[in-house]
Amino acid sequence: MNSQPLINWLTSQMPEALEWLERMVRINSFTTNREGVNILGKLTADAFAELGFEPEFVPSTDPTHGSHLYLQRPGATGAQILLVSHLDTVFPPEEELRENFQWEPMPEEGRIYGPGTVDIKGGTVLIWMILGALQRLAPTVFEETNWLIALNASEEVMSADFGVRTAERNPPGATAVLVYEGGPMVGGAYHLVTSRKGRASYRLTAHGKAAHAGSSHAEGINAIVGLVDAVKAAAALTSYDDGLTVNVGVIHGGTVTNRVPHEATAELEMRAFDPHVLKEAQTAVEALATEGDPSRSEPRIEVICEGDTPGWPNDERTQQLFQCWADAAASLDHQVISVPRGGLSDANYLCHLGPTLDGLGPFGANAHCSERSADGTKVPEYVVPASFVPKAAINVLGILKLLGREAELEGA
Repeated sequence: MNSQPLINWLTSQMPEALEWLERMVRINSFTTNREGVNILGKLTADAFAELGFEPEFVPSTDPTHGSHLYLQRPGATGAQILLVSHLDTVFPPEEELRENFQWEPMPEEGRIYGPGTVDIKGGTVLIWMILGALQRLAPTVFEETNWLIALNASEEVMSADFGVRTAERNPPGATAVLVYEGGPMVGGAYHLVTSRKGRASYRLTAHGKAAHAGSSHAEGINAIVGLVDAVKAAAALTSYDDGLTVNVGVIHGGTVTNRVPHEATAELEMRAFDPHVLKEAQTAVEALATEGDPSRSEPRIEVICEGDTPGWPNDERTQQLFQCWADAAASLDHQVISVPRGGLSDANYLCHLGPTLDGLGPFGANAHCSERSADGTKVPEYVVPASFVPKAAINVLGILKLLGREAELEGA
């Protein structure tokens, strides 16, 4: 295949692509900066308007969050491609100001620093490049495919309403679900994410009995001591062989040292790739709830699930989809590698809609970091602009291979 016309066209689009990216990055879109998220949503809608996409703004369930954005372009065939990004970042305005963290091209380093450059505004711009290339170089495919771009207003806090709203607009049966989180490059190979762990969060509360620690110690039931056994039992469920981790991240209890504490709480989360492994661990943690035994100074243990996120397991459909991208990369003399990832993304909530790939965005690093140390050992989030053209080209050819229409690329 002659891919040079594709590379040439994508390269010609880089100046405009970086202009869009700069405008997006200069808008603070911290999750609870509702106004900023909505301003970014309108700018994003403007970027895709020239490609014929109609915007729909859907208010979040949480009134402190901005509106989700859906950009639709119906086609004439049954192929349905869902492309996913998000609008929010993790940086409050005051943090960006304090750290002087802003749009900062550093061509001598081959990087552009700034909030959201790789997570995930760079991914949004990459979608713009991909669709623009298809419209120009594979116009029949572009016109006939049903495209839906879904941008979450609150991905960084993993609110579940985005998944529900997206499924309403794209029921199960999608040809592909493509998520444009940034993808690392290691050893010259781009990593594509083919599974993510599911997560469940719990609060454990021990209810004991207060008493004077000096004169009435025997009458008390120490909630902290009772909670320790439950916490240790939960943490012991961790099994690296099964890909299961249980992390006790927060613990509180007591007020002063001369009082037997009557209450103590612990917060934990567990993650696993395999939904069955996660469910077994949840059952085990929930079994730690007890009514207690005052005669043995044992407190009552209350266990509450505070939320769960489904896992995205690697399956045959995912591997078949990945192979399209692997073949596309090989035809461009690039390499992609299938990797699991323990962190969460919109793929967790959307993978049931169709075969899914993640990590399709540009190459960068240090997402969620705004600090720069004087000795240079710590630098903030950045994207590598040189990765946009190859990643966009891989995506264009991957989509065409998925649809069995790579021969329709002009100049191929």
